[in-house]
Amino acid sequence: MLPKAEAAYFAIADISGYTNFLAAVELDHAQDIIADFMDTVVKALRPPFRLAKFEGDAAFVYTTAEKIDGSLLQDAIEGAYFKFRRRLRSVRQASTCECQACVAMGDLDFKFVIHHGEMVKQKMGGREELAGRDVILVHRLLKNTVGEKIGGRAYALYSDAAIRAMGVDPVAQGLIAHHETIDVIGDVTLWARDLEAAWRQEDAQTRMQVTRDDAYAMLEFDIAAPRQTVWEFFTVPGQWQKWWDADAIVEDSGKGRRGLGTKNHCMHGNHTVIEEMLDWRPTDYFTVGITLPIPGAPRIVMTRAVLDGPNGMTHLELRVAKPKPKDREFVDGAAAKYTERMTKAIAGLRSMLEGKQPALDTVEEPTLTRSGGRFLTEPVKSGERG
Repeated sequence: MLPKAEAAYFAIADISGYTNFLAAVELDHAQDIIADFMDTVVKALRPPFRLAKFEGDAAFVYTTAEKIDGSLLQDAIEGAYFKFRRRLRSVRQASTCECQACVAMGDLDFKFVIHHGEMVKQKMGGREELAGRDVILVHRLLKNTVGEKIGGRAYALYSDAAIRAMGVDPVAQGLIAHHETIDVIGDVTLWARDLEAAWRQEDAQTRMQVTRDDAYAMLEFDIAAPRQTVWEFFTVPGQWQKWWDADAIVEDSGKGRRGLGTKNHCMHGNHTVIEEMLDWRPTDYFTVGITLPIPGAPRIVMTRAVLDGPNGMTHLELRVAKPKPKDREFVDGAAAKYTERMTKAIAGLRSMLEGKQPALDTVEEPTLTRSGGRFLTEPVKSGERG
């Protein structure tokens, strides 16, 4: 019986500067550093992606999800790059080693290519391999000239097929049009994101997080579902509306990319609650300013944090910022009603998600690379994890 073709999103995370790095430094420390950075990036990509295999200086990942929200997929790619950059900074600050490998690790970077198409799974040498024209194409796209156009080695390069499958407007989102000619396949339309520029913007962004210590009030829930899934059901309007008691949730993200400045209009009959995104850090937390349809009502600021919970669960914290003294009575009343509504809604979300999401570790994947950590003098702080 012939293998069945499946639609899939493919991505390759490739280390830039790999060959020169290995050629110029001590091999044992170099491999340790490479393993650590690759481990950071691959973990950040899972989910929505699954690891197909390691390919020397690259990791090949894929997902067979029929439809992926365009913002979520781009957040996964850029989030993986941002976690690499935070990890690189933390390692360099923590390391006291002066070997050539540790000194030169700053020359390493990452680029990503993303494509959508078809594949088949087949057994080769006792292992499952992905095959097909589109699998070949995504690998061929690694050899490109986009670095010359953007003037750097860190980028995300999306095929037009991936852009169309995600349903995003690349021009509105500021992606850079690009073309490559691939032997046999021909001309391929592509769209690039300069990840170095995206990192500088991310790193300079002022954080507005209500912490546990600063919270005026806080609700906590544990949900037996992956963090990525819980994040999706709290941020994607179509998923959010499945469990929240709103007649409609309309997202206004300007350029079509969810994030800082996005406004969600939650409609309840003739009344509309507006939530504006004040801080956005997928898939860790986001902070919103909530405007209630009540004359003179103060804006309520809330951070919704999605954390690793006990026994593989996801821990959700809804933290309300301290109001001005004159607004406390109003906020107390609003918080009481919100607590009742959210507790009921979370019960519905739990029944929707729990037991229906396959645990990530049950999916058969190649073993992640492991670093011995010999170049670190102390563990990376919480929040800098990959």
